[in-house]
Amino acid sequence: MSPCVLLFFLVAALRPCAALVRLRSNSFSFTFLDAPARFGPRVGGDGICASLRTAEPADACEPIKDRGGRRGAGRKAFVMIARGNCSFEGKVRAAQKAGFDAAVVYDDEEKASLYSMVGDSEGIHIPAIFISKMAGETLKKFARGEDDECCINSSMDETAGTVLVMSFVSLVVIISVLASFLFARNCRLLRHGVDNHPPYLKKHVVEKLQCSAYSGPCSSEDIFPEACAICLEDYNNGDMIRHLPCKHEFHKICIDSWLTKWGTFCPICKLEVRSSE
Repeated sequence: MSPCVLLFFLVAALRPCAALVRLRSNSFSFTFLDAPARFGPRVGGDGICASLRTAEPADACEPIKDRGGRRGAGRKAFVMIARGNCSFEGKVRAAQKAGFDAAVVYDDEEKASLYSMVGDSEGIHIPAIFISKMAGETLKKFARGEDDECCINSSMDETAGTVLVMSFVSLVVIISVLASFLFARNCRLLRHGVDNHPPYLKKHVVEKLQCSAYSGPCSSEDIFPEACAICLEDYNNGDMIRHLPCKHEFHKICIDSWLTKWGTFCPICKLEVRSSE
């Protein structure tokens, strides 16, 4: 798996939810992840709290009976609705029509992920969230219809912590990839160094190559003086010249140093001298 793909899955696994739903009382407290609907208003940073009630009928595909959902000014209530049999938008509109302040739709099947409910926002002024089947069953079991027992909060506080975790994981992944690359590179270089001959010739092998004293041509203005391709100095009469198998010539001291310290080939044509060993 490539580092980019691995990082994608890590980010996907750690991405923050858009909101949280909490059920609280004097003796217990539950917190569940939820997915806000893609239509209607979103829950603000301060969140909203209200009593929690169950819709009748449970799927809210018909008009919901109020069941005392708004008992007096200033008192808020959320309604829990089962998924299925009609659209999400229809369920939320039914909750709004019955006077509830938010709709909490819970899944009717055990699934690993939450849905982002879709629908037309026109005319909808209450928020709606989607929760898992397990969360819905827990809320139904422990909800008492008491004021402010259930709260829907934005996850802005959790997002900061999640970003830190994602940054740390990303850093670990990057360091791991770099460490793996460097380790593989060092192993490759080590194998290369072991498997191949040393990149130079032994002195006794170089000494076997032909050598002679340089004797320049007769003096003439039209003749360009010859020079060693390594030191770039002109040859002078009497200089010791080393002849390589490829017919190229160099100062003996220059080419001997090259072949015994730096390379096994001719500096001009790159022909290997090793074959004469």
